Amino acid sequence: MNSYSHFSAWGLVSLGLINPKSATNVASILRAAGCYGASSVFYTGQRYGYAKDFNADTRQMHKQIPTIGVESLQVALPKGATPVVVELVEGATPLPAYTHPENAFYVFGPEDGSVSQDIVDWCRDVVYIPTNGCMNLAATVNVLLYDRLAKSELRGGNSLIQASRDINNRTRVKN
Repeated sequence: MNSYSHFSAWGLVSLGLINPKSATNVASILRAAGCYGASSVFYTGQRYGYAKDFNADTRQMHKQIPTIGVESLQVALPKGATPVVVELVEGATPLPAYTHPENAFYVFGPEDGSVSQDIVDWCRDVVYIPTNGCMNLAATVNVLLYDRLAKSELRGGNSLIQASRDINNRTRVKN
């Protein structure tokens, strides 16, 4: 059983990154994408392309999850996906109150900037994570994907733990 089979009832998830600058952040995003069953990662801009050889993708998720540079995230929108921008935008829905679409394309801004108004206008939904200050890009992706999982019908159990944990971890809770 591959790791993605646990997420079959969770819906389809793709991620869109606007001009990410940090290869380390993208590597962490790819790890989160693998952990939470995202199917693809799209990115715009050139900064990641220049830095990707220096990434820290220790699980080699870039070999399993397509990571595709595109001119525009609008042209990369997966068929049937709902575009959702995640940004600190006035009037946005707080993440705890948000109901995730089954087929989602989550769009995230650059580490050193904001999502443009035209992208905000293009996305059907706009959500934000209620924090004091802004979060790191990779942390934001992790929190968003965890929130989606926590609100889903997925119930893990021992089979998910066994498939997910490190090969050196064989500990159990004693009854």
